[in-house]
Amino acid sequence: MATIKDVAKAAGVSLSTASYALNDSPKISAETKERVRKVAQDLRYFPDGTAKNLKKSKTETVGVFLGDLTGPLYGEIIDGIQEVLASTTFDLILCSNHGGKVRTAQKFLHERRVDGAIILSPYIDDGFIRDMVDDRLPIVFLDRELKGKSLYSILIDNRKGAQLATAHLLSLGRGEVHYLGGSSLAYDETKRFEGYLDGLTEKGIQYKKEWRLEGNFTEDSGYRVIKGLIAKGEVPRSLFAANDEMAIGAMRALAEASIPVPGRVAIVGFDDIKLASYIHPRLSTISRPKFEMGVLAAHVLLKAIAGENVKSSVTLSVDLVVRESCGGVVPPLH
Repeated sequence: MATIKDVAKAAGVSLSTASYALNDSPKISAETKERVRKVAQDLRYFPDGTAKNLKKSKTETVGVFLGDLTGPLYGEIIDGIQEVLASTTFDLILCSNHGGKVRTAQKFLHERRVDGAIILSPYIDDGFIRDMVDDRLPIVFLDRELKGKSLYSILIDNRKGAQLATAHLLSLGRGEVHYLGGSSLAYDETKRFEGYLDGLTEKGIQYKKEWRLEGNFTEDSGYRVIKGLIAKGEVPRSLFAANDEMAIGAMRALAEASIPVPGRVAIVGFDDIKLASYIHPRLSTISRPKFEMGVLAAHVLLKAIAGENVKSSVTLSVDLVVRESCGGVVPPLH
């Protein structure tokens, strides 16, 4: 890991000049500041935030870094984390990495501005964690597996859930099941697609690549993908969406085209967000313990911060929740 001495040497300046430049001191010219900062960036150097206050070895702060603060999935997880932290002296900082903006997360983690972190974001990649985060900083990953010292994972059985959803749709006798997936960067996307393939194999169905549809885990992406299929006259008989938001977007597109769900298209989602049980028809889905996941993540992190022995990985179970959106009667083909 690069130090300020490495930066000074590479930039051809003294240690004090490098320090002044990185701290935006008026004593240094803009040209020198720019050169030093460029070198620091190339060397992947970040100033040590803890050195700014040597009298305080702990921040009493936990960082929670999410891919998007607006998603309905995150609220229940955050509630679980807050439930645990409320009885402690720790403060909570929430940070969104929406659109891949990870600079704030990098600063907080590398500069040790938090005593530990909980991460549910595909944008903070494995390489950054391994290369730039001190292995003394405990980090709990949600729905993502990364092994290493002070790294912990709270997982759900994504593969099993997707297999249950796919097998259920196939049991309705509608033929093939299309898969509407999200970002290929995401751990859960990989596992859910594997589970989808498991479900096909279990029923003796040969997968065809045209059955895989690409969204990005948002409601709008589900809407756009299905809208495109409707325009081409390629509406699937059954659809497993890798999350509820995309499933709801797909149902909106079908409703606009007066294509009935489940009469013409059977749909199952994943996550069991609150909206899933309120829309019409109510969405069949895979239920995951969201609040409990947040509670467990906070407990694991606090124990790790305290130096206690903690199991490196825990996998939570999921359940198939059958509602009206998948139906059970096969309508005649048109």
